Amino acid sequence: QVYLVESGGGLVQAGESLRLSCAASGRTFSTNAMAWSRQGLGKERAIVAALPWSGGSAYYADSVKGRFSISRDNAKNTVYLQMNSLKPEDPAVYYCAAGPFIGIGVRIKDYAYWGQGTQVTVSS
Repeated sequence: QVYLVESGGGLVQAGESLRLSCAASGRTFSTNAMAWSRQGLGKERAIVAALPWSGGSAYYADSVKGRFSISRDNAKNTVYLQMNSLKPEDPAVYYCAAGPFIGIGVRIKDYAYWGQGTQVTVSS
């Protein structure tokens, strides 16, 4: 079991930045693939960024490519999502996810463990 707790959400203006953090505990964090997903109002949850346990190349959804950056610090059992140039279409509940597999997962069903989410709101 991996327990995930997100933080860092809030209200910002369009064009500003936020950094989300996800603190993990439980099963060995370093051997889990990690991801950030989001679910906007009336929309399905979707992966926006993902990183394999080995720290190799990341995946980004087209909607966030070039603006968001995912990283992990295995010593701190934490994964981050740096969000720059936030747009009015970015507001959502952002969820951290973990999965004990090799490689990178780009589907919601790839991940076994989920946090409770943190709200991001962007005013235009």
